[in-house]
Amino acid sequence: MIKSDIIHPELLYALAKCGHKTRILIADSNYAFVTNSPKDATIVYLNLSPGTVAAPLILEKILHCINVESAALMACPQDFINTIEAEYLHLLPESCHIEHLAREDFYAEAKADQTLLIIATGEQRRFANLLLTVAPVM
Repeated sequence: MIKSDIIHPELLYALAKCGHKTRILIADSNYAFVTNSPKDATIVYLNLSPGTVAAPLILEKILHCINVESAALMACPQDFINTIEAEYLHLLPESCHIEHLAREDFYAEAKADQTLLIIATGEQRRFANLLLTVAPVM
């Protein structure tokens, strides 16, 4: 029996394939998982129902399995209060570079060949998509 924070077989398998510079997208429930993903990416569906499983919980558990070099969020309007961004910043290591990309730039980066894993969440908050770049083992 696996003794880990993550026991989902497909997720563990996909994480094991992610090396340095590979990208992992934690996608909110509004994301077009199939059309805005590279054709060879693995999509792991953890979106059981609206609001579950939440994206910050998934990030928290993934950070026990991989190191993160950088992260990208979709830029949101200046008057939008992005509560999930604060949760992500609290979880990500201080050394993690955070970038905000315009919508089309974010989609282009998420659809790049380096994105090997898409995790579909039930996260309902807007602008909750988080694109992680895997760091080398330290």
